[in-house]
Amino acid sequence: MKEEILKKARRVFDIEIGELLRLRDCIDDNLARAVEIILSCEGKVITTGVGKSGHIAQKIASTLSSTGTPAHFLHPSEALHGDLGVIDHKDVLLAVSNSGESPEVVSLIPYVKLLKVPIIAITNREDSTLARYADVHLFLNVKKEACPLELAPTSSSTASLVLGDAIAMVLLELRGFTKEDFALRHPAGSLGRKLRVVRELYHTGEEVPIVYEDTPMPDVIIEMTSKGFGATAVIDKGGKLVGIITDGDLRRFVRRGGNFNTSTAKDVMTKNPKTVKSDELAAEALKKMEEHKITVLIVIDDEGRPEGIIHMHDILRAGVL
Repeated sequence: MKEEILKKARRVFDIEIGELLRLRDCIDDNLARAVEIILSCEGKVITTGVGKSGHIAQKIASTLSSTGTPAHFLHPSEALHGDLGVIDHKDVLLAVSNSGESPEVVSLIPYVKLLKVPIIAITNREDSTLARYADVHLFLNVKKEACPLELAPTSSSTASLVLGDAIAMVLLELRGFTKEDFALRHPAGSLGRKLRVVRELYHTGEEVPIVYEDTPMPDVIIEMTSKGFGATAVIDKGGKLVGIITDGDLRRFVRRGGNFNTSTAKDVMTKNPKTVKSDELAAEALKKMEEHKITVLIVIDDEGRPEGIIHMHDILRAGVL
């Protein structure tokens, strides 16, 4: 029984993978045109569709919005009862319909055309009404659904979803969308925590332990002890970071026979310490700490001057992991 179940499940995978490969091989200049239209759009992308296609359209809108392309899902039935007003002449309509003949979606065409809004259609029929009236038609080229009854949209809905993802990811790259941009759009939940940036968590001002290269070691130890990070930044006369002294550096100095009473920060410090910028992801800072087996990073500005300090515990307390 178990083997039969697994066999049937693998059949679904095989069919849908095969249809995706067919779609990949048939994408053409129309995809490039669709991306160019959206890229030059001064408004937003309005996605629409009903049934399974509607769910796919909602997901495409969500992916676009979270990756730098403002988008909004419009249910075609609601559109015909007043919500059509959400479409502006600066927008683009992306309509998803397997048959290309969904009455609710097709009914939108005259109104959208009056606004001179470009229509990008995703369908599995090149001769459909939606395909004919669209400015750009993206043909799914799906020959076989994974449904044994050939009824439930499976391969076609997967192909629509992947096509939408492809458009969104190409736009992301062309816009130069960054991890920091992504973080700004995902402030809540575990994803938001992972995408927090260093400036949200680091210590600044009087909290930052800093000494000069020629600071006597007794004063260095007082600075380290009073600030509680087990480390201090070491700067030159111009205020630029030149080193760091940690508890480990103190122990190594003692083992070498060093004398704190006759030494300065320069004698004990580790040169060229690991640093981080305030706009970097906290997760990246944590990764750097783990790779180099350290617990603190000095946060520097563009001139190489310390502007803060971040401890591993600051990141862990924020739930970044």
